[in-house]
Amino acid sequence: MIRGIHAMFYSSSAEELRAFIRDKLQLRYSDVGEGWLIFDVPEAEIGCHPSDAQKGAPAGTHLISFYCDDIRTTVSTLKARGVVFDDDISEREYGFVVHFSMPGHVGAELYQPRYRKQAVAGLPHSTSANRRGDGR
Repeated sequence: MIRGIHAMFYSSSAEELRAFIRDKLQLRYSDVGEGWLIFDVPEAEIGCHPSDAQKGAPAGTHLISFYCDDIRTTVSTLKARGVVFDDDISEREYGFVVHFSMPGHVGAELYQPRYRKQAVAGLPHSTSANRRGDGR
């Protein structure tokens, strides 16, 4: 049975990207050898959207977004860590969205959803549940 998802970023600056995710996004990780870091994701979800080539989403494309409970606070925290955002926070029908760049020409989205997630066993409904165990 499926018990998780593994996502990958392909980057021309993989070591710098790993350092960015470790130091700026502060995700927990396992070092599987030779500096190769595999990052833990606190929780995940998958959305299936119709393709729309006119809006930049042709069939077969993927998008990875990080989500949070308070986008303004999260953006402020990430900016203090040196993360550069590509645009301002914008409001969409599903929530608030902003984009940032990571090393190696890897773009990512940060969003604050309007919808409420289903509870994960033992965790509250909020997307901010601390699964890191270190207070961050």
